[in-house]
Amino acid sequence: MNNKVSKELVMHRLEQAKQEIKDAELLYKHKSYLSSNNRAYYSIFHSIRAVLATEPIDFKKHKDVIAYFNKNYIKTEIFPRKIGKKIVDANRIREDSDYDDEFIVKEEDTKNQIDTAKELLKLVEEYINNN
Repeated sequence: MNNKVSKELVMHRLEQAKQEIKDAELLYKHKSYLSSNNRAYYSIFHSIRAVLATEPIDFKKHKDVIAYFNKNYIKTEIFPRKIGKKIVDANRIREDSDYDDEFIVKEEDTKNQIDTAKELLKLVEEYINNN
């Protein structure tokens, strides 16, 4: 992957992440918390993939994307460890929201999901602008 393609891919993924946050907020406003959790998580996921686009690496499975990010960006403290914990929580909430028929979504959890997505996007944008 050459630098030009990587930069375009980084920007594309950042735009995806921003759109997902907007969608999550709109769904939250209409009290559609399950769907809002999903969109907020995908903002997180696209933000992480934007970072990975700065390298010639990508994965097909969510767990591999998150594991690589945790190993190479959280454990090395390029990104704060606290955001790593929030990402793991966000993934769990998204999976519960999407797949657990008995999951009871809480408004506060959904708000936290959106806040985590915004926090990570801000950190990712700072990282990309400085590298």
